[in-house]
Amino acid sequence: MTTIKERKKRKRRLGLLLLVAIVGLVAVFGAATLFLGSKETAILVSVEPVDRATIVQTVSAIGRLQPEYQVKISSEASGEIMYLGVRDGDTVRTGQLLVRIQPDILQTQVEQFTASAQASKLIIDANKAEVDRTEADLRRVSELYKKDFASREELDRATAAFQSATSRYLSSKSDYIRSQGALKQTKATASRTTILSPMDGVVTTLAVQRGEKVVGTAQMQGTEILRISNLDVMNAWVDVDENDVALISLGDTVRVRVDALRDRTFNGIVYEIGNSARVSAQGTQEEVVNFQVRIRLLDRDAKMRPGMSCNVDIETETRRNVLAVPIQAVTVRQDAERKSDVQQGPILERRGSRRDSAEKVQNIVWTTDGRTVRAANVETGISDQGKIEILKGVKQGDNVVVGPYQAVSKLLGPGSAIKVETAEARKDRFRSMRQQ
Repeated sequence: MTTIKERKKRKRRLGLLLLVAIVGLVAVFGAATLFLGSKETAILVSVEPVDRATIVQTVSAIGRLQPEYQVKISSEASGEIMYLGVRDGDTVRTGQLLVRIQPDILQTQVEQFTASAQASKLIIDANKAEVDRTEADLRRVSELYKKDFASREELDRATAAFQSATSRYLSSKSDYIRSQGALKQTKATASRTTILSPMDGVVTTLAVQRGEKVVGTAQMQGTEILRISNLDVMNAWVDVDENDVALISLGDTVRVRVDALRDRTFNGIVYEIGNSARVSAQGTQEEVVNFQVRIRLLDRDAKMRPGMSCNVDIETETRRNVLAVPIQAVTVRQDAERKSDVQQGPILERRGSRRDSAEKVQNIVWTTDGRTVRAANVETGISDQGKIEILKGVKQGDNVVVGPYQAVSKLLGPGSAIKVETAEARKDRFRSMRQQ
């Protein structure tokens, strides 16, 4: 028979074994957790070496095509269009008849001014006869006055009559000259009811139709009838942001893409940089300040038309054989000592971007030995669409983390463990994720 003492020993032994089993399980679970945790802290990244490259800094802008020479045609005479000899898109030559305005009103005005000039001529003749008569009276009275046969009053009256007749004569001559000038002006305006082409070119705008009435430019702005453009030389007029225009110089090479001609890229050069700002949404938060830059296209296509939309890339600077890394490898932070301050990477450098001058930002890249990373402070230069120049901070052959974005901008910190993924492995991983 088992005694009470033996039963207590058996229970104590069983409890000890249970305690040892629990401790063992806890140890195994802790080791597994530590192992799995160390696996989870390894961040999956892509790595590329620092290498040399040619970087072309560009400024992009949008605008429209414009011809080198364009003439706006208006009539100096008001009236109805009785003849319209061109259509939109027609090719014209210098001296070709374009438009004829109904001249009936102007012809009536010519007749009126002609009659007025003739009347002024008759008045001159009458006033000249009056001058001759009063002059003769003055001479006769003067002779009689010298012989005391005429009074002083009679002499004064004769003198006043002569002076008055002379004034009327001179005034009538001025009126005649004025009426002659008005007649010549009206005749010149009447002769311009026939409008001829001032240049060779293409009709790019036709704003009227036959039978419409137009207002002349004699006393006001007048009606624009059509535009003639010389399409042999085409330009691109683009608006460039105020922060980028300082980077542009006369003669810079430009690549122009016309929306309507998608299969070609045209070459051009900057030939004019505007000095006057073009402000839109002034006084609001959306205020934008641009400057117009004009680009001469060196290539020509017969399909080009004024007003077509275009996109341009102005090559402002080129540096060859410089150290460079992918632009997404560079990020910025305010405090180089704290990982939590890594800001908004990767850095897509927009030259001239507005930043608070009080912020002390530092460009960094994450260099790696294949297992961990460290932050390398770098000084950057110009950039293009894919690469950014590194002036100092790393050397050729150093491996830098280039992706993913989340890792470069937020997850990585000094000493972070990483796992390098090749491009092929990344493609396989993405392929398998899409198949799931």
